Amino acid sequence: MTTDVDKFYDVVLKLTKEAGKLVKERVWEQKTVETKSCDIDFVTETDKEVEKLLINGLLKEFPDHKFIGEETTDSGVKPDLTCAPTWIIDPVDGTMNFVHGYPCVCISIGLLIGKVPQIGIIYNPVLEQLFTAKKGQGAFLNGKKIKVSSTTELAKSLITFEFGTSRDPEKMAVMAENVKILTPSVQGIRSVGSAAWNMAMVALGGSDSYFEFGLHAWDMAAGDIIIREAGGVVIDPAGGPFDVMSRRLLCAGTSELAEQLMNVIKQYYPPRDA
Repeated sequence: MTTDVDKFYDVVLKLTKEAGKLVKERVWEQKTVETKSCDIDFVTETDKEVEKLLINGLLKEFPDHKFIGEETTDSGVKPDLTCAPTWIIDPVDGTMNFVHGYPCVCISIGLLIGKVPQIGIIYNPVLEQLFTAKKGQGAFLNGKKIKVSSTTELAKSLITFEFGTSRDPEKMAVMAENVKILTPSVQGIRSVGSAAWNMAMVALGGSDSYFEFGLHAWDMAAGDIIIREAGGVVIDPAGGPFDVMSRRLLCAGTSELAEQLMNVIKQYYPPRDA
């Protein structure tokens, strides 16, 4: 298995860097923008091109592998996670940022085998930051090992969360309530518009915790293993194990902080990915 994973990693890393060149070249150019689930849920020609490059490149080397991709799912392909080697891909995480030229834009790729995370890559080609992890081998930023923060107290934490693109009234009310709850309880709150980037910041220790409702598998798969390999925790926001298809996430540098946050935030339960 280790030899196979190493081969999978070498191939996907090369493809990721190739795809990153497209993102970096186009981030400040004029884009052709379409909308998906609502008028602020964007997709660009670059999203589609990057996903095609990655999937076609991986299929060429590993024709028996499966894929869950943001753009293929939006085109009507049901996201189905089986025990087969499955690549979960977000070609441009932070598409709204990309449309506006805001540099928090990532390619996010996770590989699960037997539904267990094996590889995670989060690449911000604009800022030239490459986060990587393989199961049991640690997490890295540009080849240097990284570690989560050791913060255990909510009052001493920097917390990240997002409202996301959904404008569902129930979700908006829950998130507004969480702003009221957390603002006086933590040192700071951040929102950068990219789930993958938020998770990478937890792995790096720059953010102490991140939670969000309404994400998709392709937003979280890579960050899950990168955070765990950096020594952090990834759970359901109400407690219990993390489920990549649940559209719910809470991650933190320490279990103590995760538990404190879990106990104070209001919950929202979106429909599952599958």
